[in-house]
Amino acid sequence: MRLRTLINELNYVDLVGTEGFLTEINGISYNSKKTKPNDMFICLTGEHVDGHEYAEEAVQNGACLCIVERQLNLDIPQIVVSDTQEAIAQISDLFYSSPSQKLNLIGVTGTNGKTTVTHLIQKLFEANSKNCALIGTLGHKFFSDDSYHDAKHTTPQAPELQSLFYDINEKGIDNVVMEVSSHALAQHRVDYCDFNGAVLTNLTQDHLDFHITMNNYFKAKAKLFDELVAGDFAVINADDEYAARFMEVISPNVNVYTYGINMPADVRAYNITFDNSGASFVCDIQGKKYDVKLLMNGMFSVYNVLAAITTALAQNLDIDICIKTLEQIKGVAGRFEVVVQKPTVIVDYAHTPDGLENVLKAAREITPKGASLLCIFGCGGDRDATKRPKMGTIAEDLADKVIVTSDNPRSEDPQQIITDILAGFKSVNKVIVEPDRELAIKEAYKLANANDVVVVAGKGHEDYQILANETIHFDDREKVREIFLGE
Repeated sequence: MRLRTLINELNYVDLVGTEGFLTEINGISYNSKKTKPNDMFICLTGEHVDGHEYAEEAVQNGACLCIVERQLNLDIPQIVVSDTQEAIAQISDLFYSSPSQKLNLIGVTGTNGKTTVTHLIQKLFEANSKNCALIGTLGHKFFSDDSYHDAKHTTPQAPELQSLFYDINEKGIDNVVMEVSSHALAQHRVDYCDFNGAVLTNLTQDHLDFHITMNNYFKAKAKLFDELVAGDFAVINADDEYAARFMEVISPNVNVYTYGINMPADVRAYNITFDNSGASFVCDIQGKKYDVKLLMNGMFSVYNVLAAITTALAQNLDIDICIKTLEQIKGVAGRFEVVVQKPTVIVDYAHTPDGLENVLKAAREITPKGASLLCIFGCGGDRDATKRPKMGTIAEDLADKVIVTSDNPRSEDPQQIITDILAGFKSVNKVIVEPDRELAIKEAYKLANANDVVVVAGKGHEDYQILANETIHFDDREKVREIFLGE
């Protein structure tokens, strides 16, 4: 990229030392340690780090241009902007020649269900002979049978995201389904992404350490829908308490489709039943009825499937093919994943009050009469502390025995996190405290009988645990198999 191209397009406040600049800009960097010769270095100001403090190191590593919010004492040209987070999104889009405009890009947002819904949508496109890439929490995949490529965030930072869109174009892939987190929306990571559709799973408490209030959290999510234009589509969970507010921000020229169970909707499920083999229901799709038998279980799985079907409807996919495809899918890694039989041990990513409630209700549905439901969970450190006692209350109300342990304590004292959780319990009769997560799983092994159901919640697909300044390998699924099966 030439500097003149950048100056002509970028919203800037001031230019410093850019006269006569002829160097070709080879890349975009916001990590000084990874900066390469002839990269432009963007000084991002985040929650914990100010990139301006690392500009000199970036210059030493070869940066030829800095994007800053305030002029620095550097020997290279600088472009001063009002907000580097906004600028990095615009620059990344320019650098890769607006690749999302060439794609049918669908964003999926919500507190819970994003990962599963994106995977289901990818499968439905492919079942209809249409290619579809996926971007999300587990990484990105160009095709459903592809292996995951590393992901540092649910939604990548703008340079990585735009580079990925560019690669998807190069591979001749037309459709992309992508998890869009509230952080990504608030931090401008998806600015200049040309979304053709947006899907809402739900909105319940999470990330209030970042957003502070539920209203701020809603506003971040709503941004995805507010920016849709004529001819785009929106898929809304009609049962969600925020559904009407999301509807209000959508342009009248956007095609809106709804799904639900309790409220009238374009796609609706009723006569829902659960057993050990999965969920069954009748699906009414704009008046046409289908009998559906899933291998996935739980009411949340029904909602996830409805979201995928409604997206397929919006995209004019063959619904008969879609239903048959959904009936063959067993689920997504770490999402209500049955790891061991007898006792039934389920590993799930649930880390919010709503998520834990949904998983425990689903587990109760498959707990045999006379058997017990055990729950192991903790809460992450340096995250919303107000949800901890709420999750304690939910676990006590829905499980027969609860083992409170550590999740990813990060910089917080694990015992303090556990104390916060215990504040939600009405009595100590059901609860066991074991801060060591491995020992907590061993405790469940001692307690569980063959017919019992054990839910290990919070980490799901994660294969690490963050303890203070140390990150160790820890995979709930591996530990469960090791302890319960001796593998």
